[in-house]
Amino acid sequence: MIHELPVWFEWASLAALIVLLAVDLAIVGRRPHVPSMKESGLWVAFYVALALVFGLIMLAVGGVAPAGEFYAGWLTEYSLSVDNLFVFVIIMSRFAVPKKHQQMVLMVGIIIALVLRGAFILAGAAILEQFVWVFYLFGAFLIYTAVKLVAGDDDEEEFKENVAIRLLRRVLPVSKEYDGAKVRTVVDGKKLFTPMLVVFVAIGSTDLLFALDSIPAIFGLTKDPFIVFTANIFALMGLRQLYFLLGGLLERLVYLPIALAVILGFIGVKLILEALHTNTLPFINGGEHVAWAPEIPIWLSLAVILGSIAVATVASLAKTRRTAAVAAQEGADSAAGPTPSTPSTTAEPTTQDAASESATPGRDGSGR
Repeated sequence: MIHELPVWFEWASLAALIVLLAVDLAIVGRRPHVPSMKESGLWVAFYVALALVFGLIMLAVGGVAPAGEFYAGWLTEYSLSVDNLFVFVIIMSRFAVPKKHQQMVLMVGIIIALVLRGAFILAGAAILEQFVWVFYLFGAFLIYTAVKLVAGDDDEEEFKENVAIRLLRRVLPVSKEYDGAKVRTVVDGKKLFTPMLVVFVAIGSTDLLFALDSIPAIFGLTKDPFIVFTANIFALMGLRQLYFLLGGLLERLVYLPIALAVILGFIGVKLILEALHTNTLPFINGGEHVAWAPEIPIWLSLAVILGSIAVATVASLAKTRRTAAVAAQEGADSAAGPTPSTPSTTAEPTTQDAASESATPGRDGSGR
């Protein structure tokens, strides 16, 4: 449902978030650098704490229902965003972005993604208000996506330039080299765009493609466009610092796709059940709602989301720890060399044998 939150609260929240994003962008642009683990950790903690506080404010202003929906939506978007970091790593490597400028790339890409997602969310809210049966399509799509995640049938390992990037390369003259964080440069007297512009578009447009499953997923938790948008903002704001904080840890989260599949599958089923509960399609139950279709409460959604992420994280770290221990043991065994075999028991050579051996030419070095 769409909650009747105070208008002043919604406008004040959006204004504060825009200011925060602008300040963050100014800080990154003023001092490009590779953040340390400590710096990244502090920023991630700050944004997580900010989201938790915002949920408490929403609880005080609007009540339990909108606050619960915000937390569920934020956790879902955040967990899906962590999985998207794998592709961001590939994009940075594919375009050979200098490390000290990667913060700027992520920040601008995230802002582009927020603008595009905002339009996507408004369109989705308008469609859902007029055509509730779209939940059937959303639910089926999320279940399909969940199956693909479990089957490992994705092409994240091989980033391919999408239509927007290919069109950009055809229309605009792009230089071969970077010029710091600039998007325009001069080469042999000609004004050209730098590859930085292409990377901005790659990050932003790729994130929009990710929204094809994340936006329907959060609409399965709340139909309020304000909650959907703010949950997306809070999920994406800390993504830049999370990129540097996780680093090699991304490869250790081996069971994250399974957790995401469980979350998406659960929300897909929830959407279909809700569509059945409010059914208007004439070829399903004569256009009447299906009485047995239950409404899944938001607390259960929160429990499934948190439980899936927690179990996947613990299981992933345990597995990678075991794998590392086995690899270390095998490396130690290999460095130690083959184990010497126990010599077989043989009879002591007799005096005659010894004499015969010493008489053999060349054995003692004197035989010619």
